[in-house]
Amino acid sequence: MIPREKALQLTAMYLYICELYESELQFVCQRFSNNNRPEFTDQEIITIYLFVMHSEQRFKIKHIHQFAKDYLHSWFPKLPSYVAFNTRLNRMSEALKCLSDILMTTQRPYDCSSNTNVLDSMPIITCSGKRHGKVAREITDKTFCSTKGIWYFGLKLHVLGMHRPSKLPFPESVIITQASENDLNAFKQNWADLSNRQFYGDKIYHDTEFFVNMTKEYNSAMLTPVKGVKGQPDCLKFFDKAANELYSKAVSSIRQPIEAFFNWINEKTNIQRASNVRSTNGLLVHVFGKLAAAFIGLII
Repeated sequence: MIPREKALQLTAMYLYICELYESELQFVCQRFSNNNRPEFTDQEIITIYLFVMHSEQRFKIKHIHQFAKDYLHSWFPKLPSYVAFNTRLNRMSEALKCLSDILMTTQRPYDCSSNTNVLDSMPIITCSGKRHGKVAREITDKTFCSTKGIWYFGLKLHVLGMHRPSKLPFPESVIITQASENDLNAFKQNWADLSNRQFYGDKIYHDTEFFVNMTKEYNSAMLTPVKGVKGQPDCLKFFDKAANELYSKAVSSIRQPIEAFFNWINEKTNIQRASNVRSTNGLLVHVFGKLAAAFIGLII
């Protein structure tokens, strides 16, 4: 048995997921076989996975299943074995992606800025660079993370966040790429055509010619800390030093909360560590399931 407060949370989450399943989620996990109405439903799988992760801070699927077996059996009497549960869950990657998108759209706070965005990315690590990555090789690769000072195999999670004064930014859009994908390239391919925006990023987003053209075409600007010019004479560096430092500090103060956002979501879900994943679908479930688990707490 679980405490009454958590039982109410579980009920609310299950009803919410059932409602979304009927309206949207069923269309991205539809079965075309004779077993299109299993006794243990997709709604139950998603509910258990998100509830145990969010409420009990258990991140491994094996531990999630064990908790359900020990404490939620009266709620879910048809709970299958761990192997069957894991197999079924790995088929839910598109449903969890759809669910995370819905949560980020419908639970958007009222104080989000519609024209001021902060940008950054975080690594999703499947294994260290000292080993040879064998999992999900079609969507992962190897790169160096300068923030952590390590080589790793995995993905990058890129977030376009909406600025909120004195609060964590809220994601407007989330994409995943191979680990080696440059943040600037990810921006150019996904968000460079958004109009009437001010984007705040770190120095990796510096490309003067590209952003001058973006401003002319879309009336949007990218603001980054001042990047040193290679070979610039010392007299010019010192001439502009005070102004450049003030400008860089102002930009960084607006952009910095996106780093706190990544710390928050990692603390809530342990999303960065994907070393237990064993397949491409499993990695997608890991990423989008943990995003959904973080944001579903806003409604229960």
